[in-house]
Amino acid sequence: MKRNTRVRFLTEAAMIAAGYTVLTLLAMMLNLAYGPVQFRFSEALTVLPVLTPAAVPGLAVGCLLSNLWSSMGALDIIFGTAATLLAALTTYMVRNIRVKGIPILAPLPPVLFNALIVGVEITIVSPGGFVFPAFLANALSVGLGELAVCYVLGLPLLVALEKAMGAYKNGRGVSH
Repeated sequence: MKRNTRVRFLTEAAMIAAGYTVLTLLAMMLNLAYGPVQFRFSEALTVLPVLTPAAVPGLAVGCLLSNLWSSMGALDIIFGTAATLLAALTTYMVRNIRVKGIPILAPLPPVLFNALIVGVEITIVSPGGFVFPAFLANALSVGLGELAVCYVLGLPLLVALEKAMGAYKNGRGVSH
């Protein structure tokens, strides 16, 4: 990897990590970032591995930093970050699956990994420990919040960014 390529990769990853962290902290101030009902605005960024592989470590680091504020402590730092890393890697792997030019599957991995892993996490720390009906309720709650953010905010963000990047590459977005 050439030096300029490495610098660009690290810069993109750092910007994504910072954006994810800031957006999660904003959701935290609105009491939407942690617990069984989550609506992290930052999860809209989980579609970015479609555009750049730098998003994979960027999202993982951003999630790790964000989870330093989680009431679940080390459990969320480890498993919440793992969920985001697995989702980012999977999103990168499905980036070329498109329906009418739209990477329709890109938002799905974060929904699934967070519903399952964070659903287990929340259930374990709840009074009574792991009970399957409680896990289903938690997974559904986390999954629905994730679904809303990833598809309602993330997919349109991805489509807009791809359009803007296409215009830029074709010289229509560059001032002369």
